[in-house]
Amino acid sequence: MKKLGIIALSLFVQTLFAQTNRFVYQVTMKPDASNKNDTKTENAYLDISQEKSVFYSENRIKRDSVIQATIQSGGARSFNRDQMENLRSNINYSVEKDKKSQKTIFKDRIGRDVYTYEEDRPISWKIFPETTKIGEYKVQKAETDFGGRKWTAWFTTDLPYQDGPYKFGGLPGLIVKVEDDKGEYSFDLMKNYKIADFPALNQFGNIIKVKRTDYVKQQKKFMEDPMAFMSQGGGTMRIGGGNRGGGGNPAEMRKRMEDRVKEEAKKNSNPIELQ
Repeated sequence: MKKLGIIALSLFVQTLFAQTNRFVYQVTMKPDASNKNDTKTENAYLDISQEKSVFYSENRIKRDSVIQATIQSGGARSFNRDQMENLRSNINYSVEKDKKSQKTIFKDRIGRDVYTYEEDRPISWKIFPETTKIGEYKVQKAETDFGGRKWTAWFTTDLPYQDGPYKFGGLPGLIVKVEDDKGEYSFDLMKNYKIADFPALNQFGNIIKVKRTDYVKQQKKFMEDPMAFMSQGGGTMRIGGGNRGGGGNPAEMRKRMEDRVKEEAKKNSNPIELQ
């Protein structure tokens, strides 16, 4: 009986540690270089297990759920235009960190396809003795230069994770807050709770593996000529922007779509990484 009790306790502990922990960050951004007064705020998830972590937009999961429900209904009901607009996100990327290999994989949509690369720049932190308290956590200060921005982070050793939002990690604790010195991007931990497992992130379009430098080149090309990436009107640009009435001039529809894509590109002219 004693042996059975030990086995049961061991299984309980294994199950406990097998759970995934979700940390919810409020992300504040100024993505439009021509209008720094336009501040966007939305939530993002950092889901952490023993093997990996994934950082992605909360709205992405909600959008995927709506899309999946529509597909499962056989297209019997159309996308709710207003609902999809309300779930638009400025965080179209996801970041996965593999604990064993120490690799950071970045995925982002450009036009109709998803580009993915392995981050090739290690983040080097300078840790300061300065401490303070953010919410319920005692935190310590650290700084780094990454992606053309100077970042200040506050991390806590109260939680057993050496991780953080976006590509940030590698500190002796979990990052509770990190922001750039221009006040254009910040990530603030709001809450955390346990979830059963990582959700499946739907990938619409082709997945193209590239080097980071090639991704940067493609991103630049997209900013200069976004319609070149939207040939044949495929991909997610059709979602939520439906053709009311079922008819319309193809040339006019293309022009509207072109204007929309160019406007979207303009609104994302101040990316989180400047180089």
